[in-house]
Amino acid sequence: MKYLAWLLRLLLFLVLLGFAVKNSGLVTLRFFFDAAWQLPLVAILLLFFAAGALAGLSAALGAWLRLRRELARLRQGLPERSPPQ
Repeated sequence: MKYLAWLLRLLLFLVLLGFAVKNSGLVTLRFFFDAAWQLPLVAILLLFFAAGALAGLSAALGAWLRLRRELARLRQGLPERSPPQ
């Protein structure tokens, strides 16, 4: 099973590497006030993927922290468990 997981990881890496190599052409990303960046398409896709992942993690962080606080509060309210007899 461990070898199958590594084989799938290698296959995914090779597919993504091929995608990056095929999309290395320059793309102009235009902003307001005539500002522009020229980057390879794969770099722009990676930037926006990372920005989306950060936005998703920051959106989930509030709920995760709230649940941790609630779990800690509930654990403090529970009586000590006596050892099984």
